[in-house]
Amino acid sequence: MQPSPEEPRCPFCYYKIEQPKELQSRKIVEFPIGVCEHCGVVYAYDATGHNMGAAFIEAILFACNDDDHLAFSLSHGDDYTDAIVGNYDIITHSIVPDKIYNDRYVRGALLFVKLFDQFHEVTKEKVREKIKTSLPINKTRLHSEKFSKAIVRQYALENKREELIALAEEDTRVMNELKRMLYAPDESLRWQIIDMLGEVSKKVGERRPDIISKILSGLLQNAANPGSSAWGSLEAAASILSTNPDLFGEFSPALLSFLKQQTLRKEVTWAIGKVAAVKPDLVKYAFRALSSFLADTDPTLRGYAAWALGNIGYNDVIEELKKLETDHEKLRIFKDGELKEVTVALLSKEALEKIGKPK
Repeated sequence: MQPSPEEPRCPFCYYKIEQPKELQSRKIVEFPIGVCEHCGVVYAYDATGHNMGAAFIEAILFACNDDDHLAFSLSHGDDYTDAIVGNYDIITHSIVPDKIYNDRYVRGALLFVKLFDQFHEVTKEKVREKIKTSLPINKTRLHSEKFSKAIVRQYALENKREELIALAEEDTRVMNELKRMLYAPDESLRWQIIDMLGEVSKKVGERRPDIISKILSGLLQNAANPGSSAWGSLEAAASILSTNPDLFGEFSPALLSFLKQQTLRKEVTWAIGKVAAVKPDLVKYAFRALSSFLADTDPTLRGYAAWALGNIGYNDVIEELKKLETDHEKLRIFKDGELKEVTVALLSKEALEKIGKPK
């Protein structure tokens, strides 16, 4: 007879623990977190059991109240200890006896981090308060009888945004269908899809931020994968991020990392400009790289950089922007909801006006 599943318990105090929850801030690699109500030990859930190193980092950071200097200065055995509990099934919130349970393959594991003495005393109350704002894990897929790939495409092509948003709130598959439409060869349509993804995500993210996190993660991974087409991926990620920067701002460092890729400089520059228009602090560290783009031979990159720098708003670049006021090379840029043909000079003048306005 097969042994029955067991209730998960803290390996340090042996009290029952609650199901780990999702943090309200969204990250590219995110592990649900829990805190033992009895002893305050922090634990992270790894669905695969193969990312325990990353799960450990999230757990110890959370235990240290996101003080990375403290977290990475601690010594194992002297300042903290850890433990792993395997065969954890998050669906039933139980420790199962075998890898196969109810015809499902269970690979999950819980990684526990216990801070010692003064470190635990300093952080425990803040950690307990922070876990109260976490969200129960929602794995439910919303499906609607109204959904079809054809109807999503029809709404998108006819720019029926209200209908698209309403359907997306009923069916989680809408976002993926819009994402697939980024591969449209029609440039104007592709930009409209990018814009729609942002607008739809804003509404869907209010109820299901987990869905939008996965979409964002997938877009950035597509762009990072040299074997896949990145058409619109970075621009769509920025469009989504800019609709709710407080919730999805954790994705901005990953977005900035694409500045190192020569082949994606135009795409990431536009993406940075889009985010900067809403919350410039998230992308302010791109300032130096964007400034260097003002002298590039590609007029599109020069124009995008001028526009993005105007949105960031630092006056250090005023003299460089003034040099472009006679640059009448043309380019196309999507802003204010439409794809426009402009000149580098026009974008530079607009940037100068933004920078010169009193904050």
